[in-house]
Amino acid sequence: TRADDGLQLTMEGDWEEGGRPMWLARIHVTLKPVGNDPQGLAVLGGLHQLGYSSVASVRIGKYLEVQLQAPDEATAARQVDEMCRRLLANPVIEDYRFTLEPAPTPATT
Repeated sequence: TRADDGLQLTMEGDWEEGGRPMWLARIHVTLKPVGNDPQGLAVLGGLHQLGYSSVASVRIGKYLEVQLQAPDEATAARQVDEMCRRLLANPVIEDYRFTLEPAPTPATT
């Protein structure tokens, strides 16, 4: 979900040694419904050739995981939203949504 679309915020992030919490953003980028999707059409054709004739349509997108440091979840959400608008998604032809959660801490041995 974009930050201005009522991003679902979770709990406070885990603190790292530097004193700032780490966040994990799970970002989904998809073509807008009106956009042409040649990759989706190719996959649809391949699925039909393999006998999956019940498949009506396929849309191809991107999934990204970004870990970042931010003092709080609202700041992390603003940063991820900006990353999506400026680089990760093309706002002319793509939509994006994301969730944030505290980044998992690496297991220590």
